[in-house]
Amino acid sequence: MAGTEQKYFELMASMMCADYGNLSSEVKALDEAGVDSFHIDIMDGRFVNNFAMSLYDMAYIASATNKRLDVHLMIEHPNNNIDLFLRKLRKGDTVYIHPEAEYHPSTTLQKVIDAGMVPGIAINPGTSVETVYEMLRIVKKVLVMSVNPGNAAQMFLPYVGEKLPKLLELKKEMGIKIYWDGACSAEKIRTYAPMGVDGFVLGTTLLFGKKESYGDIIKRIRELEI
Repeated sequence: MAGTEQKYFELMASMMCADYGNLSSEVKALDEAGVDSFHIDIMDGRFVNNFAMSLYDMAYIASATNKRLDVHLMIEHPNNNIDLFLRKLRKGDTVYIHPEAEYHPSTTLQKVIDAGMVPGIAINPGTSVETVYEMLRIVKKVLVMSVNPGNAAQMFLPYVGEKLPKLLELKKEMGIKIYWDGACSAEKIRTYAPMGVDGFVLGTTLLFGKKESYGDIIKRIRELEI
């Protein structure tokens, strides 16, 4: 578990924070900067109290890069509409759902698997590891939300960090990868990457809205002493 030093961690760009007046150049610049994947937040105004990226934003980004997409569905009953998303993604892209959003989340996850995508679940700050234990046998990735989902630039909820040792203990047994989403600072990466967290979603805290180029920021993050 924790304690085994992790030398490499994935960096995902949270595209809801990008400049939508220049989306094509944003994707190109982030691609060239060396992000590992593009994190796409889809919100329906029901499961969370916000609307974010659309099906067509996701489809455009998929067409504009060869890198993987990480699609985070913050929508009610994703099973009703999951095929719309799966048809516009590529094999190997990741789709996360929230277990609380679905009556039978395993059915939705099986559709993701059958389509050749990587199945994942997102765990809200108020969701315990115990309540999703069985689903860890189905999924390949777990997205740990350190803020309540729905908006960028939210306050970090410190108690979320207490879930990580439990998840990291299960990592090898379940064959999962663990990712951090929300208020991701350099301090969080220095703390949690050595513990075994596999990747971090980068938003306004570290990546977007800065005076430096994406390339310089990503280079500096890769050089953090962990």
